[in-house]
Amino acid sequence: MTWMETLRTGWSAIASHRLRSALTMLGIIIGVSSVILTVGLGQGAQDKVRDQINALGSNLLVVSPGSSTSSTGLRGGFGSASTLTLQDAASIADRTVAPEVARVAPTTGSSASLVAGTTNWTTQLAGTTPAWLEVRSRTLQSGRFFTQDEVDRRARVVVLGADTASELFGGRSAVGETVTTQGTSLTVIGVLASSGSSSEGDSSQDDTAVLPISTAQQLTGATSDAVSTIYVEGRDEATLGAAYAEITSLLLNLHDVSSTEADFTVTSQKSLLETANSTNRTLTVLLGGIAAISLLVGGIGVMNIMLVSVTERVREIGLRKALGATPALIRRQFLVEASLLGLAGGLIGVLIGAVGAQFLPELINQPVSLSALATAAAIGTSLVLGIGFGVYPASRAARLTPIDALRSE
Repeated sequence: MTWMETLRTGWSAIASHRLRSALTMLGIIIGVSSVILTVGLGQGAQDKVRDQINALGSNLLVVSPGSSTSSTGLRGGFGSASTLTLQDAASIADRTVAPEVARVAPTTGSSASLVAGTTNWTTQLAGTTPAWLEVRSRTLQSGRFFTQDEVDRRARVVVLGADTASELFGGRSAVGETVTTQGTSLTVIGVLASSGSSSEGDSSQDDTAVLPISTAQQLTGATSDAVSTIYVEGRDEATLGAAYAEITSLLLNLHDVSSTEADFTVTSQKSLLETANSTNRTLTVLLGGIAAISLLVGGIGVMNIMLVSVTERVREIGLRKALGATPALIRRQFLVEASLLGLAGGLIGVLIGAVGAQFLPELINQPVSLSALATAAAIGTSLVLGIGFGVYPASRAARLTPIDALRSE
């Protein structure tokens, strides 16, 4: 019997019991589709995090203050202290001290309500310097960014994020309009282009109002030069590690502290991305493992049905052996049937997973990225399961003696 005849016979045996074959494949179908969607959700989450972090800026280092301790002994989290100043930012920007640093943008942050006519909107005020636009890799949708001269004279100007401008002014142009916050009128001189990052909750990079740092300090009544964050752009990605070391060493010297007592933290896009992806990978592996159990159950179902098939076809097996079929040929026949069940279940599972990947993001508001490697692995695994769990039934069929098979009822 040729391989083509074996395949045709195997498919005929499966097709003759359509409902039973479909139910047998169900476990594999569910397992494959679950694995594909789980891996897709994990990959989509990683892509989403990468886009959000990359939206912060290119070759970016973020310097944050350390934690604070109140008079009652209550310790705040990282970033709650006021250990970073404008003088620190100026020192980092000094090319003789930190040659691998390209630009520096000290920033203060606070929440404020902006009012435009009868419309109001609460957003994040970011007081910074003109270098912020390039350090954060942002572009303007319309208008212009403020200048150093406007920082020096505390000009009452503001640049709005795309979402903020839309909330305050709807579809009309915001440039040239006036917004009011805390009794102070600010002239809108520009609108930032969308960063392309997530706009969920406080993480949106498009819901912000950027103004000169001197103006922001005046609005908040700040009496010191403390800043909440210092954004630093390295010369290039290859030397970002050197810039990291230069900033750390400089601030330790300026603050007269040791590395174990550092009152600041320096993070890079790479470290943020690795931390976020590590968490996502752990969850993906966990959920993928749970989904893989369905594949195991499906494989057991294949073995069960193949054992039933061997029992039902004992006389057929005996007749084939009486006509000269070898044990190897009988074994191959049943292995082909089991592998066809596994492969068909895998292909249907991939199809369902692909369809689910198109509609699931709309239901859960999370991206799903199909992985060619995961898809190929799922199909290969389903085929291997079919063959693996078909070995025992096939071997059992091959061991039957012709005389015993022919005289069985």
